[in-house]
Amino acid sequence: MYDYLVVGSGLFGAVFAHEAKKAGKSVLVVDRRPHIAGNVYTDKIEGINVHKYGAHIFHTNNRQVWEYITQFAEFNRFTNSPVANYKGELFSLPFNMYTFNKMWGVVTPEEAMARIEEQRREIAGEPRNLEEQAISLVGRDIYEKLIKGYTEKQWGRDCRELPAFIIKRLPVRLTFDNNYFNALYQGIPVGGYTKLVANLLKGIEVRLNTDYLADKAALDALAGKVVYTGPIDAYFDYRLGTLEYRSVRFENELLDKSNYQGNAAVNYTDRETPWTRIIEHKWFEFGKDEAGNDLPKTIISREYSSEWKPGDEPYYPVNDEQNGRLYAEYKELAEAEQKVIFGGRLGEYKYYDMDQVIAAALACCERELS
Repeated sequence: MYDYLVVGSGLFGAVFAHEAKKAGKSVLVVDRRPHIAGNVYTDKIEGINVHKYGAHIFHTNNRQVWEYITQFAEFNRFTNSPVANYKGELFSLPFNMYTFNKMWGVVTPEEAMARIEEQRREIAGEPRNLEEQAISLVGRDIYEKLIKGYTEKQWGRDCRELPAFIIKRLPVRLTFDNNYFNALYQGIPVGGYTKLVANLLKGIEVRLNTDYLADKAALDALAGKVVYTGPIDAYFDYRLGTLEYRSVRFENELLDKSNYQGNAAVNYTDRETPWTRIIEHKWFEFGKDEAGNDLPKTIISREYSSEWKPGDEPYYPVNDEQNGRLYAEYKELAEAEQKVIFGGRLGEYKYYDMDQVIAAALACCERELS
């Protein structure tokens, strides 16, 4: 009946489906959730586009990806400038001259660099864990206030138990620049990501509330080939073991006030605060609706990081050596599947930014459809 069955309507699946349809192929998209767009799904509540699965801020240096995705939505000029809250002290992120001035009272790049260099000397030799790696890059003061607590909440482990490679590098800017991503192109789609994905899937049959793995044989019979964007270990019924993920729980609150924290993202970097950050969704679109009117209410989301267990939503692959070896074994099984293409964050067990997902999907289309 169909040339392609696409499992998952997130960015990878939606881009593939769009390009396949454009190439004259018949496509069916299925998703186990009651909505399209996967983890980039935005839900409009009180005029605010709420990022239901965590903040998604589009940024890329890839001009081809930017020109491709902006066909499907107009993007605003949002620039990610998060704030770090350490026990009531506020610091600019990423680490820049505003951060160093608040931390040490320094006012010149030379003074800031001298402080960092002095503190980095604490670590002699090759760093053995994340704590030593961070101190060797930015010194103890920044590590203790802005890295340690946040990282331990995110990973659920002491920084001395985490491998050094998790923090390969930390941006140190000796300028007064709060632009976190510093990418050539960045912004948020006007009207939300759901609208963008709906435009990608225009004219394509989509079946929601459809669990592919629960009805695999019947769904496979509908198409010549399958593009699978779910967890690779789940596809093979976990026969080699379970890959590890970190998960995130969200606590959402609608507030009858126009402004809660004055910024889209505030990271809570002390260990005692149970959440990692608070997102105030309206500021992704400057606190205004699509007509440019000020929004009278606000919605916040507290984010709590947790260990993943079956039934939870998998968010971040735990890309350590043990999981890397297990994924390599699953990848071998995947390569032996003649009629299945594995793609996306879960299908490739890879931490992808959104632009990387789109680039990977387009590269897949080129191999498969040309």
